[in-house]
Amino acid sequence: MSDGLYDEDSFVRRHNGPRGDDVTAMLRAVGVDDLHQLIAETVPGSIRMQGELELGDAVGEYELLQKLRVLAAKNSACHSYIGMGYSRCITPPVIQRNILENPGWYTQYTPYQSEIAQGRLEALLNFQTMVCDLTGFELSNASLLDEATAAAEALSMLRAVQKKNQSNRVFVSAACHPQTIAVVQVRAAARGWEVVVGDHREYDFNGGVFAALLQYPATDGALWEYEDFCTRAHDQQTLVCVATDLLALCLLRPPGEYGADAAVGSSQRLGMPMGYGGPHAAFLATRAEYRRQVPGRIIGISEDVQGKPALRMALQTREQHIKREKATSNICTAQVLPAVVVSMYGVYHGPEGLQGIANKIHGLTVQLAQGLERAGCQVVHNRFFDTLRVAVGTQAVEIMQQAREVGINFRDFGEGDLLIALNEATQGTDLAQILKLFGGEVFAGETEAAVALDPAQVRQSGFMEHPVFAKYHSETEILRYMHRLESKDLSLVHSMIPLGSCTMKLNATAEMMPITWPEFADVHPFAPVDQARGYAEVLNELEYMLREITGFQGVSLQPNAGSQGEYAGLLIVRKYHQTKGEGQRDICLIPASAHGTNPASAVMAGLRVVVVACDEQGNIDLEDLRAKTVEYSERLAVLMVTYPSTHGVFEEEIRQICTAVHEVGGQVYMDGANMNALVGLCRPAEIGVDICHLNLHKTFCIPHGGGGPGMGPIGVAGHLVGFLPNHPMVEMGGESSIGPIAAAPWSSASILLISWSYLKLMGNGVIEATKMAILNANYMSSLLEPYYPILYKGRKGRVAHECILDLRWAQDAAGISVEDVAKRLIDYGFHAPTVSFPVAGTLMVEPTESEGKAEIDRFCEAMISIREEIRQIENGVYGRDDNPIVHAPHPLDVVLAEDWNRPYSREVAARPAPWLFESKFWPAVGRLDNARGDRNLVCSCPAVEDY
Repeated sequence: MSDGLYDEDSFVRRHNGPRGDDVTAMLRAVGVDDLHQLIAETVPGSIRMQGELELGDAVGEYELLQKLRVLAAKNSACHSYIGMGYSRCITPPVIQRNILENPGWYTQYTPYQSEIAQGRLEALLNFQTMVCDLTGFELSNASLLDEATAAAEALSMLRAVQKKNQSNRVFVSAACHPQTIAVVQVRAAARGWEVVVGDHREYDFNGGVFAALLQYPATDGALWEYEDFCTRAHDQQTLVCVATDLLALCLLRPPGEYGADAAVGSSQRLGMPMGYGGPHAAFLATRAEYRRQVPGRIIGISEDVQGKPALRMALQTREQHIKREKATSNICTAQVLPAVVVSMYGVYHGPEGLQGIANKIHGLTVQLAQGLERAGCQVVHNRFFDTLRVAVGTQAVEIMQQAREVGINFRDFGEGDLLIALNEATQGTDLAQILKLFGGEVFAGETEAAVALDPAQVRQSGFMEHPVFAKYHSETEILRYMHRLESKDLSLVHSMIPLGSCTMKLNATAEMMPITWPEFADVHPFAPVDQARGYAEVLNELEYMLREITGFQGVSLQPNAGSQGEYAGLLIVRKYHQTKGEGQRDICLIPASAHGTNPASAVMAGLRVVVVACDEQGNIDLEDLRAKTVEYSERLAVLMVTYPSTHGVFEEEIRQICTAVHEVGGQVYMDGANMNALVGLCRPAEIGVDICHLNLHKTFCIPHGGGGPGMGPIGVAGHLVGFLPNHPMVEMGGESSIGPIAAAPWSSASILLISWSYLKLMGNGVIEATKMAILNANYMSSLLEPYYPILYKGRKGRVAHECILDLRWAQDAAGISVEDVAKRLIDYGFHAPTVSFPVAGTLMVEPTESEGKAEIDRFCEAMISIREEIRQIENGVYGRDDNPIVHAPHPLDVVLAEDWNRPYSREVAARPAPWLFESKFWPAVGRLDNARGDRNLVCSCPAVEDY
């Protein structure tokens, strides 16, 4: 181990858990002399990287933050009135500090273990309720990735629910945002759909379309009346989706009331900074009858075993984890943390507060319109919410230039028209500055009381009438509410979260700090690139470092989730074959053990999935693979492979696997979910991989945020660089680009600062991190193997960075399921490992490099103690249906109940290990009744008396 690992100023020693004597003891337990021997026995020599990693010298935290201050200063502090779905907003400081900057919230995982996730589930239920109320629909999901992809997802959903209209054409209004139109066109082309872009006022539905997409308000600010369009569409069996603005809907009649079938949009302006593009929580609201086709997570109300109301993720059987290639979408990670911020913004302001903000913005916009007209400018539309289209003719270029010189950005709409979109942060002084550029001034007699809304479009219905939106309007009240919810959720601030294939490692505070600095947070994604020079340096350096780590020649940072990285990569493969005149190549080979997003992404990209068998050791069956490459030699497009494998081992035959695919003209796609075992040891490009996505929210330290945000950039070999994503608003991508796959050019750009910071802090120390991850997994494996069989190992008896514990025997021996063990771990203060993936009846455990020996020992002691409890059931001490495991978890109200009729003590129930007397995390509810929650789906806040 390098001496630098223990330098006082080295961040590496802060990031890695094991050190000094602990490392020595762990190596001894594993049965090796040193770390070099362990790595040699774990990682096949044939795939070890050539040459040295060159990430540069690591910097300390203080030096990093000083450098970030310099970079932040290179971003211009301009007022952007560009609009297009992105607005400057005011994040209440109490929410910024206690949600967005709070590790108790941002280090949570996706709420699969509902009993220890009731806090964020309640926040997400509030989000869904807000969205339903504001859009006028009965059902909303708990967030999507951005507005453009939400629109594409909604159109896919409407295609799936179509009963009468089997057309493969879709109408998209030219009044939609250009990035939305472009993303929809890319999605549609992959599915074989034709996109008709036109004026909704003139469209006659000739030729038939299965769905239509409208924008409300329109991209140029116009407020069109859509009720007649919806009626005409329904007469032709066409379903209608409306992309909309939640703040505008505080004043405007909602889409659900004028005949739309779905509504999508971004909730960004409700408290989440623009962040040069994200992350932001998009939404999709629709009719309740479409609930089984809705993409993304849906939070529903159920009960625990005591009959107490409890929340959970509902209808999971429709998701890609279960349905794979037949799933409604490939969406996995969404935008939970931004959705929580938005929900708290709604709770804090309440309906009156939101309406007040909307009225203020609209009033200022009316004042601006009056001032512009008085200055001789033509305001094109007389019905608007917050955006004006101003006709200035040949003066447009000059006004744009003068505006930039004083730190103002407008949108050039073309043909001599400029767009000005006001926002929550706009003040009267800003109006004066804007009007001065047009030769006008604010008239003292004008007030914000004037409106520019058609009375028929003014909202009459109430919204957000549940008591939760009326109770927490003082800072004291909202602070206590947020803390109360946070205290219900287990996160990395409590204990390790050993989820296999999820890499819940340290999200260092220094890495997180810059994302809320105004110089980074308030940059509009479509601001002139020369106003974001600080961002440009960060993004360019991050691309270089990812190329250096992977060995690829090109990287795109646009995909805003691992699922989107998969999708973008497969689109690249398809277009590569098409440009070679081999468009018939449509077969995607996927191992039986693959993550569910793989087949779902393949279908979205227009590919046909063929499953490749795995052998008894969990490896790809090389003979079956070769047989299928021969069978589909003329049609094989790509093999999707996870490396190290989903079974937690380094497959020795990976080079032969890649060669077999290449020999028949196919490409090799690597799912980078397990990159934490490769960084600095192996480069995907050097072992024969053509394209790979990286989960920055795993390997590169972006926190999971309770289920998002994430990032899934892709790296490609030289022959695929020309196909990387582009964007209609910023020059980027290759000459044969697949087009955009996200709303913003670098999607959730602000959180790329986290991964950049991690790599700068670590430098070549990332190699030590990889070795520590492998050591921790093998140490844990060695401790637990006497009690639980380790299902798969490499040729020399080692696991990679994770291992699979086989619990299938417990069902026969004691009537104990793997879910029972997962719930019992909660009583010991731990989040369960990954349950029943990739093998049913197993736990996949990944400790990551950030956990020290003491924490790993504590988790292993818990697992060993549970094994002894199973043995007591086997020996008849407890009955199969009455024991501390099947009744787990044990919430406080159960333990303190007056009646206690169980064959074990309250102490065994709640404090079965010594450390629990020092600190105890209590689950908020008992075990949930999952089936009941799906049978009786309720996805918005219930009446208070129901509690």
